[in-house]
Amino acid sequence: MAGHSHWANIAHKKGRADKKRGALFGQLSRAIIVAARNRGGDPAMNLALRYAIDKARKNSMPRDNIERAIRKGCGDLGPVDYAELTYEGYGPHGVAVMCDALTENRNRTGGEIRRAFETHGGNLGASGCVGWMFERKGLFTVPVAQVDEEKLFEIALEAGADDVALSGDLFEVTCSVDAFSQVGDTLEKHQIPTETAEFTRIPGNTVELDLEQGRQVLKLLEALQDNEDVQSVTANFSIPDDVMAILANEE
Repeated sequence: MAGHSHWANIAHKKGRADKKRGALFGQLSRAIIVAARNRGGDPAMNLALRYAIDKARKNSMPRDNIERAIRKGCGDLGPVDYAELTYEGYGPHGVAVMCDALTENRNRTGGEIRRAFETHGGNLGASGCVGWMFERKGLFTVPVAQVDEEKLFEIALEAGADDVALSGDLFEVTCSVDAFSQVGDTLEKHQIPTETAEFTRIPGNTVELDLEQGRQVLKLLEALQDNEDVQSVTANFSIPDDVMAILANEE
């Protein structure tokens, strides 16, 4: 997962939010709406909602937008009809790609996702074509500067996490889906700050990419992530750190 998660961290730091702020706010709003719809509008009782709100705040989403999304998810502003969909396919060089979306228009979203794959040298596949390559996991990222590694390792594993690994300037804490709430609550209890807290997919194997191959794959991932309906994109590639550093400085 290191290659993909490293890309995700770089994409955030490069300021995609500034270039695509409207789409980003749409994605964040939908995550809040669905979390509130599924488990209620009280963040104290709804961990998914709490983390969705926290992510929105970290991306400078206005408070009014957050509150409106919560009310919409609770049904106060009329019915909500977002479908949760997963798209699967192959990018350039045989890289497996999974794309989670929330949409009120399946045909529109499916067409846009298909065009993104085709435009950037990939192919949208049938359901299940690459899903078997990934395992669903909970993921927390913690800034290295904010916590001692041994302390984090001890706390996370006692809470039920599977592993703590270093990825760039972040620690990645992974856990089973069932342990997500317990691990998240424990990190909060010990005042360990998380940069992200989400469900993700971890590949069983990765495709090694060079500079040009990496550039092609990242263009597809960025095109998918820029779609307002898309919540997350996961792929099974690995890029050496020195090559990733070059790509990180490209516009």
